[in-house]
Amino acid sequence: MTPQELRAFCLSFNASVEDFPFTPETSVFKVLGKLFALTRLDARPLTVNLKCDPDDAVRLRGEYPGLIIPGYHMNKRHWNTVTVDGDLPDRLVRELVEDSYDLVVAGLPRPDRLRLDRP
Repeated sequence: MTPQELRAFCLSFNASVEDFPFTPETSVFKVLGKLFALTRLDARPLTVNLKCDPDDAVRLRGEYPGLIIPGYHMNKRHWNTVTVDGDLPDRLVRELVEDSYDLVVAGLPRPDRLRLDRP
């Protein structure tokens, strides 16, 4: 997955936006103000921090050592750092981004979740 593909995919979700609260180089993708992906699109290798179910996070780290690691500068229980331009299939990267978005949406207040469900 290229940096442009990662950016476009993150922005394809309902109400997602790109923000730069830390540095102009660090893209933070949010849904209704809540972070679901964080990356430096110019970094090599390209990595992205993604929210993950704690049990899945540990399992994924075991299945993909070196490619999926505990979240860099994040809560290691709930976040993984995923190497996007490595040996992971693009399909898996997309699933992990979508899971991160879904986990963040699930934690939003009910009125916000309902608002996201409207076309």
